[in-house]
Amino acid sequence: MNPLLKLSHVSFSYHEAEGETPALSDISFDLEPGKFLAVVGPSGCGKSTLLSLICGLLTPEEGTISLFGLPFQEARAHIGYMLQRDHLFEWRTVYSNVVLGLEIQKKMTPDRLQKVDAMLDTYGLSDFRNARPSQLSGGMRQRAALIRTLALEPDLLLLDEPFSALDYQTRLSVCDDIYEIIKREDKTAILVTHDLSEAISVADQILVLSRRPGRIQREVPIHFEMEKRTPMRARSAPEFQEYFNLIWKELNTNG
Repeated sequence: MNPLLKLSHVSFSYHEAEGETPALSDISFDLEPGKFLAVVGPSGCGKSTLLSLICGLLTPEEGTISLFGLPFQEARAHIGYMLQRDHLFEWRTVYSNVVLGLEIQKKMTPDRLQKVDAMLDTYGLSDFRNARPSQLSGGMRQRAALIRTLALEPDLLLLDEPFSALDYQTRLSVCDDIYEIIKREDKTAILVTHDLSEAISVADQILVLSRRPGRIQREVPIHFEMEKRTPMRARSAPEFQEYFNLIWKELNTNG
């Protein structure tokens, strides 16, 4: 199968008055359509920088990034980005928040609006379409933010610590919700997280980055022998602790 996303020998440094700070070095990997990749590593190793490079906010100093084999500038419209905060506007209703991207890009076609209505219904937000964001729980806000991203029909979703602002119990529940939505919508996703358990519970493969400048120290394929996998069910699988111990050891021998 041809990769949806391909990075080849990508390196990047930040240049400031104080000098150059290498962030990432010689990053190469392929991501197949429909797969869920998680990226873990020490703080400051370049995880969020990697997402910024993939979505085009930053430009590699070395190497190439391609989506569907296209030069990146042609492909960036196919990428959706979900940040740590949901960035829902209180002065807009839930519905008008969800369609904001379509409104900005002038893509509010009947077909896309019908899909938005279907997602609001499927993911439990149809009764709150006229509510304000402050009337939603943390989990509902994250679902609304994801629907807003999916409304633009991206092929690749970038998730930068999207659950970090939630309390632990809500985080577990929302992680299940977001995983189900991404799989049901047949999307390809990359999650950056500091939470190793979270990474293992959702990912098909995990990239372990070294300390700065971040390099791929190890790539770990994740597979659970179960039907109807969910993040919560994966956490109780016998393989889960084996993956955790393997990656934890890798992080603690991180050079």
